[in-house]
Amino acid sequence: MDADSGVSGGLILILVLALVILVTIWRGIKIVPQSEKYVIERLGRLHKVLGPGLNLIVPFLDVVRHRVSVLERQLPHMQQDAITRDNVLLQADMVVFYRVLEPERTVYRIRDIDAAVGTTVAGIVRSEIGRLELDEVQSNRSTLNGAIKQHLAEATDDWGIAVTRAEVLDINLDAATREAMLQQLNAERARRAAVTQAEGEKRAMELRADAELYTAQKLAEARRISAEADAYATEVVAQAIHTHGTAAVEFEIRKRQVEAFAKMSDSQGRQTIVLPADLAEAFGTAARLFGGTRT
Repeated sequence: MDADSGVSGGLILILVLALVILVTIWRGIKIVPQSEKYVIERLGRLHKVLGPGLNLIVPFLDVVRHRVSVLERQLPHMQQDAITRDNVLLQADMVVFYRVLEPERTVYRIRDIDAAVGTTVAGIVRSEIGRLELDEVQSNRSTLNGAIKQHLAEATDDWGIAVTRAEVLDINLDAATREAMLQQLNAERARRAAVTQAEGEKRAMELRADAELYTAQKLAEARRISAEADAYATEVVAQAIHTHGTAAVEFEIRKRQVEAFAKMSDSQGRQTIVLPADLAEAFGTAARLFGGTRT
């Protein structure tokens, strides 16, 4: 009996030691998922942060105090009241995304990170919108979003997080303000239409004036050319008179009579032709003059 008792006691002791060793090994091995980081405390103080994968710690001394997700987080949809520089009350719909980069700061410097970020966003949005007029808030949305994100990143730097997105999605106004803006928009459209019509009429007048000026210039140019032609013809006649005397004048007169007769004979619908008495003489004189000039 004593031998059997000794064997049983030794076996139990071995089993207990084996169990203790297994528990110790189990507690000293930590496998961290890819989406998390573990904050380890040793004897109540921050010791280190475990990254994804297989990690070893000192059993019974090191304790996993916080399991922090490093996935990107989205705050609940926010609606923030603000007053613009021109005293217009509006409501801004906000969306904020952030990630935890340094879990040791997040868990030891702030108790409720989501509430802290939300409160900070509310203050920054009120401050930034208060610097702008309503038209600037609506037209420069990207500039406003950039300023909010920058100030939010500076304010939350000590918390070990990174703000990845902070945007004003929509601007909501009360009914009275919307009605006033609609009237202003209609008045602006009417003004632009009147300006466009006036500019069109002005352009049409300019085009008409240009056309009239162009016509006057062409008529003046035609008169000038005609005057130059008449002057040239006169100069030719004068030169002929100077060279041939009165014979050249008589030749020119007889030539004009012959041309006029040719035009009368070519005209349609004429049955009777009146011939001047000196037509034959005109032909003869022209022939003599023409022959004389050639000699």
